[in-house]
Amino acid sequence: MNQYTKTYNVILDNMDLFEYRLRPISAIMYLQDAFARYTATKKMAAYDLFATNQIWIVTEFNIDFVEDLPFWSEEIEVSIWISEITKLKVYTDYELKCKGITFAKGNALWFVIDKETKRPAKTDVVADRFDICNELVLGEHKKFILPQTREVYTKIEHKNNLSDIDFNKHVNNKSYINLAEMTAPNEFRKTKVLKSIHIRFNKETFLDDVLTCTTNRTELPNTYTHIIEKDGISVCDIVTVWDERNSKNNIVEYNLDVKNEV
Repeated sequence: MNQYTKTYNVILDNMDLFEYRLRPISAIMYLQDAFARYTATKKMAAYDLFATNQIWIVTEFNIDFVEDLPFWSEEIEVSIWISEITKLKVYTDYELKCKGITFAKGNALWFVIDKETKRPAKTDVVADRFDICNELVLGEHKKFILPQTREVYTKIEHKNNLSDIDFNKHVNNKSYINLAEMTAPNEFRKTKVLKSIHIRFNKETFLDDVLTCTTNRTELPNTYTHIIEKDGISVCDIVTVWDERNSKNNIVEYNLDVKNEV
């Protein structure tokens, strides 16, 4: 099996504020869940690695939104596969579809690390258990590049709380993305739609750590950087590209087929 596929439904908690559509951040969470389920089929899920004092970490996510996102209740199909394994790195590629149409695609970079030393482990076991599918949906594994800043757009401060913490006892990836999203005023999000997001996770943070997120305009059109820092040191860098909100359908005009499950 070169690919793993899992279906999900867009639930209320995963909708955006304006169009009843899937939030981009929720698409990323589906990807992480699909990866966890895929590793579980190979006996390499997080709980399997506990026995060897190891954990999975993702250091980069790259995703392009190429079509309108699905509406509430619609079924989406997430396909994920390993496209390359090096001595220490594991690359995954993925596609998200609704009604057979790809609406998002991208890739991610993963490591297995020692829980105590935080050093990457060799990928021999991963290579033995997983098949490789030599398909790159973006044509390459893009390197993270931080565009030059033009000016500060917004800046907020956040103290990590229990809702930010995951089972590894550090801040969940979702919380960093939420923090970046919070810097975009409602008026901005009403008129803009996210077209791509590239994330680089640099360091762990923990409960009660105080984070600062600075969003900057860049020299590139419709492109922003979101720098999340603890004590002046970057823990997560995010680059987002936006376009004008001009969806082909809204939920009032759309023929939404809600299944009768009674």
